[in-house]
Amino acid sequence: MGLGVLIEGKWVSERDQEDEKGRFVRPNTTFRSTITADGSSGFKAESNLYHLYISLACPWAHRTLIMRQIKGLADAISVSIVEPVIEEQGWEFSNAPGCIPDFVNNAHYLWEIYVQADRHYSGRVTVPVLWDTQTKTIVNNESREIIRMFDTEFGSIARNKIDLYPTELRSNIDQTIDAIYQPINNGVYRAGFATSQSAYEEGVTDLFEALNHWEKVLGSQRYLCGDRLTEADIYLFTTLLRFDAVYYVHFKCNLQRIVDYPNLWGYLRDIYQYPGVKETCNLDHIKQHYYKSHPKVNPTRLVPKGPIIDFEGEHGRDRQH
Repeated sequence: MGLGVLIEGKWVSERDQEDEKGRFVRPNTTFRSTITADGSSGFKAESNLYHLYISLACPWAHRTLIMRQIKGLADAISVSIVEPVIEEQGWEFSNAPGCIPDFVNNAHYLWEIYVQADRHYSGRVTVPVLWDTQTKTIVNNESREIIRMFDTEFGSIARNKIDLYPTELRSNIDQTIDAIYQPINNGVYRAGFATSQSAYEEGVTDLFEALNHWEKVLGSQRYLCGDRLTEADIYLFTTLLRFDAVYYVHFKCNLQRIVDYPNLWGYLRDIYQYPGVKETCNLDHIKQHYYKSHPKVNPTRLVPKGPIIDFEGEHGRDRQH
């Protein structure tokens, strides 16, 4: 992948993330502090205190932006958006279309933010990053935990009083997020970054078995956990949005497209058209990132013009269920 890594605060090139059988292995995130409504964790949910670093191309970072938008936290939590293409120095800030520079720390590269938080940091430099502007450190860089904090701890600050983690569905939501992670969210990467035939087939088989399962589930209910939108839907959405434009070709996940699944395709358009979601989606950034940032997968770095996908079309999900 050639994404680079920090060793004792120094940026160096790195080896690919794979095991001895050619399977893609995703490393764990490292900054795992928590923001709480009352501040008992040491970080209190307040307006204009936290800054979010993201990429519009990255599905994990995209999730946090969607939650920020749906909850109405855009005025409370500022954001910087990196360049879509990863070059030798990793994620980069600029004024390019769709990007927002780092006006908080004035960094040129995201790795500088990690070093500012820990000058001896060793590990990957990933998005999203939630930054505390007061103590000048990274609070958290795990998308699942950032989403949960935005949803549950910023309730009194959020303009939109929507709850995507309702008490009565919490167990189901957590189980669903766990169920879709390895075969779908990470499954496209397991297929796309595999370096052996067996590893690739393992990933792509798990992926489509899971997609077939959720296609059936969505035949009898509007959303993953029933009749209301939850955190789980945001997790599946960001993978489905990228599927036909990127994963189908670039990652060789080509047994079927999402448009070939009646329920998943309607579901994808349903969430895309949910208030605030469309504004967070940028297919140009997505395609530029994947086709240009992975030279081992796409050596020419050419970006395809298609496919033409109509996310604005009638989804019918509100009438069927």
